[in-house]
Amino acid sequence: MNTHWMPEGTVYGTLLNFQREFALWAPRMSQPPYLAPPKAPVLYVKTANTFTPAGHTIVLPAGQPVAVSASLGLVMGAAGVAGAVLFCEVAIVHDSYYRPPVKFQCLDGFLGVGPECVPLQRLGGLAGLSALQLELRIHGVHRQTTVLAELVRDAATLLADVGEFMTLRPGDVLMLGSDCLADGSRPLVHAGDTVEIGATGFKPVVHRFASEETA
Repeated sequence: MNTHWMPEGTVYGTLLNFQREFALWAPRMSQPPYLAPPKAPVLYVKTANTFTPAGHTIVLPAGQPVAVSASLGLVMGAAGVAGAVLFCEVAIVHDSYYRPPVKFQCLDGFLGVGPECVPLQRLGGLAGLSALQLELRIHGVHRQTTVLAELVRDAATLLADVGEFMTLRPGDVLMLGSDCLADGSRPLVHAGDTVEIGATGFKPVVHRFASEETA
């Protein structure tokens, strides 16, 4: 029997929620069309067609650079946050992380879903999440460490700020965001690559990437 956890509601991603990327974008935040830094969390949606269980293959479109990153999602229950899940975020490389087009973020299979929802109490509650580090490896080679202590809005603050303008329902997932590398980019993947994302207390999230021609 397949016991792999999968989202039952809407999955929301959060942009510019890591200090390094926010700082890199800061000089441009007052330019058109925005004219000021964002005052509320900047969210986007990963649609249901993007969900790919851990251990399954993610298909890459031909001729377009694709980036991956690690993220942690808060899974909503009837009485608040029920647990957390690791995700492998996939997107076609694009210029603006302010307003990512659906066609770059929501291709079929473009969200690798971790195999389990870890109960929040096992992670030390919302405050305990700041101690986590998400490790991303490609073919076993370390490519990025995402440190949740470096969030612009920690988990509790993000939930409160999002709650000011929308209601998260049981089954919905709010991802805390993903970090960039020092140069502002994210690790690139190619057909044939295997990506693993891990963190203390979680089973690893492993996906293989294949081209449209060979999938």
